[in-house]
Amino acid sequence: MRMSLRRIGRVASVLTASLAAAVALAADAPAGGDPKTAKPPATAPATKPAGAPNVPASQLMDSLLRPASSGAQPLKPITDAPTVDLTTGKGAVAPGAPQLNLMREGAYVVDRVGRLTKGADGQSYELTFDADGKTLKDPPMVILPNQKLMQMENAVQGSNRDIRFRVTGMVTEYKGRNYVLLEKVVVVPDVQQF
Repeated sequence: MRMSLRRIGRVASVLTASLAAAVALAADAPAGGDPKTAKPPATAPATKPAGAPNVPASQLMDSLLRPASSGAQPLKPITDAPTVDLTTGKGAVAPGAPQLNLMREGAYVVDRVGRLTKGADGQSYELTFDADGKTLKDPPMVILPNQKLMQMENAVQGSNRDIRFRVTGMVTEYKGRNYVLLEKVVVVPDVQQF
């Protein structure tokens, strides 16, 4: 009867594993073969730390359930009153500009069209929204740096026209300004009429 090389290899590996297990068992067995005469290992696992006080379970449970006596207090929630955008009203450049409310943190800007503009500090970028008939008075939002902002910057630098973007992102609020974390950015193509 012929055995394939693959089958011989399997049989050899099973025999090797069995032999290794037998050797390991023989090394762990006591010398006389009697488990009663076996010596305990030199180190035994500890069930509790050395020198730990013996505390009854009910007292331990009470101490765990008791409120902490530290002076730490939870943060108080921010009031839900609408906040005013600091770049509108008296803070606006144009005289007599209306005062506009901020969007709440966690709200989404969905498929809004706007342009990439430099912020007043010259370092940050803002998204200036185009008028869409519904929200004509949206103040610009500071764009939080991410890969989508980098794509917008590259598109503007590589073009000789005014580029508009259709964006979707999550709105955050910080010190009287809205910020947007962009999730989707698409260049709006120019429409040419003939």
